[in-house]
Amino acid sequence: MSDLVAEASVRDEDTPVLARLSTLDRFLPVWILAAMAAGLLLGRTIDGLDDALDTVKLGSVSLPIALGLLLMMYPVLAKVRYGELHTVTGDRRLLVSSLVLNWLVGPALMFALAWVFLPDHHAYRTGLIIVGLARCIAMVLIWNDLSCGDREAAAVLVAINSVFQIVAFAALGYFYLHTLPGWLGLEQSELDVSMWEIAKSVLIFLGIPLLAGFLTRTLGEKRLGRAGYETRVLPRIGPFALYGLLVTIVVLFALQGDTITNEPGDVALIAVPLLVYFGVMWAGSLALGRWIGLGYARSATLAFTAAGNNFELAIAVAIGVFGVTSGQALAGVVGPLIEVPVLVALVYVSLWARRFFPDSGARGAAVAETRSTS
Repeated sequence: MSDLVAEASVRDEDTPVLARLSTLDRFLPVWILAAMAAGLLLGRTIDGLDDALDTVKLGSVSLPIALGLLLMMYPVLAKVRYGELHTVTGDRRLLVSSLVLNWLVGPALMFALAWVFLPDHHAYRTGLIIVGLARCIAMVLIWNDLSCGDREAAAVLVAINSVFQIVAFAALGYFYLHTLPGWLGLEQSELDVSMWEIAKSVLIFLGIPLLAGFLTRTLGEKRLGRAGYETRVLPRIGPFALYGLLVTIVVLFALQGDTITNEPGDVALIAVPLLVYFGVMWAGSLALGRWIGLGYARSATLAFTAAGNNFELAIAVAIGVFGVTSGQALAGVVGPLIEVPVLVALVYVSLWARRFFPDSGARGAAVAETRSTS
């Protein structure tokens, strides 16, 4: 993953950010789209592949996807400087803004978009609302790292989202699917999901890589010192985050290849409100970060943690409650189909937009140069 932020080590601030990216990073959307296409092709051409991949599960998620997620998250969490987390927890502007965006604005916006764009499609509408309730705790670390966001801030916000997810997901699901529609005279739904199922998902997909990353950095710094750890260890394990991301995408789309390709019109129908949601949440959050003076790195972190969604949890809940062939499950699957390429594109927009932040000059370059070693 070291190459993913190598552009930041260049001192020439007059060079456009995107021009500093390596060839591999510049074409990252191509690799991701290729992984999506490969997954869809495999799922369509190999009979029984989806059943074979879904035979063994970790929690409620297919084992290959689970392994890809763990592989994806571990290197990023091994890069976090845990001794500096106190600088994040003391930033009330960041923490309050993140909580408001993730647990008030995000679910409310998805609820509104689902009803505006899908008023006559009950199952898809319900699936989208579930996606809006599942706040991102996994891929956001990748998007944040690619955009040169604040790693320590991302770790803290992901941890906060995890706690709120365990406590609030089921209650918010009942509110947005049953209570609020009742108040507004709209069609109601039910969401029967236990707090333990949500907690188990969080413990597996955040707890395991978080513990591994923390131990790797703690033991690595103890043996090699911080400089040695960040120059010798991190460059070796860093690329595995990208490998894990690509594996996750291939397997995910292989599992859902038939569903996606057999109903392209419905996929497009679901995609429209998702595109609006990701764009509005990301742009609004980045603008908010600049307005309250967070600086570029933490504004980017705020934007990506607010725009991303926990698709593995949303899909697991939709399948568990409504069934694997349900419209709710299809809406959950379309989530990453749209989210992955859109947020990758927004990484590049974010790097371009860095020039509009007051701290994007020498200070920002110096911070980014320090990070480029990892």
